[in-house]
Amino acid sequence: MSRFSFTVNATDGRARTGVIDTPRGQIRTPAFMPVGTAATVKAMLPESVRATGADILLGNTYHLMLRPGAERIARLGGLHRFMNWDRPILTDSGGFQVMSLADLRKLTEDGVTFASHVDGSRHFLSPETSMEIQRLLGSDIVMAFDECPALPATEDRQAEAMRLSMRWAQRSRDAFGDRPGHALFGIMQGGVIRHLREESAQALRGIGFDGYAIGGLAVGEGQEAMFGVLDYAPDLLPPDKPRYLMGVGKPDDIVGAVQRGVDMMDCVLPSRSGRTGQAWTRRGQVNIKNARHADDPRPLDESCTCPACRGYSRAYLHHVFRAQEMISGMLLTWHNLHYYQTLMQGLRNAIAAGTLDAFVTGFHAERQQGDIPPLG
Repeated sequence: MSRFSFTVNATDGRARTGVIDTPRGQIRTPAFMPVGTAATVKAMLPESVRATGADILLGNTYHLMLRPGAERIARLGGLHRFMNWDRPILTDSGGFQVMSLADLRKLTEDGVTFASHVDGSRHFLSPETSMEIQRLLGSDIVMAFDECPALPATEDRQAEAMRLSMRWAQRSRDAFGDRPGHALFGIMQGGVIRHLREESAQALRGIGFDGYAIGGLAVGEGQEAMFGVLDYAPDLLPPDKPRYLMGVGKPDDIVGAVQRGVDMMDCVLPSRSGRTGQAWTRRGQVNIKNARHADDPRPLDESCTCPACRGYSRAYLHHVFRAQEMISGMLLTWHNLHYYQTLMQGLRNAIAAGTLDAFVTGFHAERQQGDIPPLG
């Protein structure tokens, strides 16, 4: 089986475009990864997700280990076969969900004991068990197990969590072993404190990973603080490896991250927004719940080629959302994922052509126009 590899094909400033090669197919970067938490991108068929332009999906170790269970998925042929997605899958380590969702958790050097949010059953997650669960799932890109401290936190608390995460990163590396065709990514921590980020990056580079994630951002610190970290953090990581910003984000977050050298991102926002009546367009957000759309025969975006815009009016989308019909979440999620993937293709093309600054200027100018005026 061929090994995982990354090639940078062009740069424009700090932004890069390239290709991650995996045995299950290529991932064009910069890449946005739709989130399939429980082995599904909510309201979407796998072939529909692929039709939007997605090269890779994200699965969630915490949720899948609790239901239906990693061993069951392995018996059924692995996560790709289980969810009918034959392209690359990245699985997170479960660390973030354990820290944020699980109750009665007890953190030690060994790992975390916690109570399931599903049924209250007790579980233990460590670097070694996280690597084993992700091996059973069969994901192509595996994330190291880390601790994500709740913010705000003191510098001492963030330093403690970061250093524990670096010790766990070494244990994750040791437990992962040599798995040709599969990749292990380390996760940089340190909050918004530069010297902690530098210490974390040095530790990760010393261990050696196939890719590197920037964790602990997009957790409420605000865009200005996040960009402040991204102004230096990607450059602390090896230039010949992919850089993954976890949990980002809104379209303008994505554009700013790509400008600063990020190659991969994921976020639940396009699918979650679709289910709650929010559409992302090149002119900003549209709230389809608003009464102004009830008699509007126009599409969400006349330039969009997704099924929601090609075949349905704002009036229809308003109606089915108000009527709580399932097609509402299906169409709006498809539109949002299509918009995100169109944005990524535009960024890739602009970096390759050396026109990223003009692309970004146009992106912000269109968004500042706001939604099209109401009829009448």
